[in-house]
Amino acid sequence: IIPALAPFYDRVRDLSYPFMRLVLGGLMLFHAFISGKLTGAVTVTTFAATLARRGLEPALPLAYLVFFTETIAAVCLILGLLTRVVAAAIAIELAVITFVVYWPNGFRFNAPGAGAEFTFLWGLMVFAVALRGGGPYSLDRKLGWEI
Repeated sequence: IIPALAPFYDRVRDLSYPFMRLVLGGLMLFHAFISGKLTGAVTVTTFAATLARRGLEPALPLAYLVFFTETIAAVCLILGLLTRVVAAAIAIELAVITFVVYWPNGFRFNAPGAGAEFTFLWGLMVFAVALRGGGPYSLDRKLGWEI
């Protein structure tokens, strides 16, 4: 749109994808922090009880998966390490959150009890990362691990 910015766009074009990985993984880490999973306020067993109340069984193994996904997998996504695997795991978690937790409240993000709109969009973006992989600025590429 602004021809004078073409050199700038050429320099930063390749940085947009790692920036997207940073934002998506960073949001997951932030979510883990504010939900108490990184601070110790919520333990795996207390979270498993929450999952069981929602009818998600086997609750304890699922709780471990959620803790892993919201912490280790999020860091791997940011770094571009095992990107397709961790992005797929995060996308699956977000699909469950979207359709089990928020969908009954409606789609709009400002629906009473929060709607599914945000987690749906977030999940689709992470799914897109799973399809593409780590990209040129990733540990996967550096290590030759990209599948």
